Amino acid sequence: MKAVIQRVKHGSVSVDGNTIAEINQGLMILLGIAPDDTDEFAASMAKKIASLRIFEDAEGKMNRSALDVGGEAIVVSQFTLYADTRKGRRPSFNTAAKPKFAEPMVETFIDFLKQTGLPTQRGVFGAHMLVEIENDGPVTILIEFPPD
Repeated sequence: MKAVIQRVKHGSVSVDGNTIAEINQGLMILLGIAPDDTDEFAASMAKKIASLRIFEDAEGKMNRSALDVGGEAIVVSQFTLYADTRKGRRPSFNTAAKPKFAEPMVETFIDFLKQTGLPTQRGVFGAHMLVEIENDGPVTILIEFPPD
């Protein structure tokens, strides 16, 4: 399981011209699923992300989490995080989970993220989405589970 987390001032997801998710201060989470991911990975990653101290405190130090600042999250499934570009010019996605496994795992992750108390919206699995990200900082973090 891989996630790219971006601290945002604003983020939204649209499908076919319709906005389906929109937040102000919070996290845009691009989530990739591998075939061997587990519910335990999803629970651990959700807890880690919700408590990740990447928001500034009164002194300008990153000491506050999305929960601390009353932030929100949008989760967008993104199998392209598992792109293998070692050969040729066309990426291979063989290490990404197949949709039949990945879609319920994304939903499991979202459920765990909501259980932390972080208000969470989602993209549409498998849809062509327009993802707007107003990255604040910029702050972009990559997290993988299981960790190395």
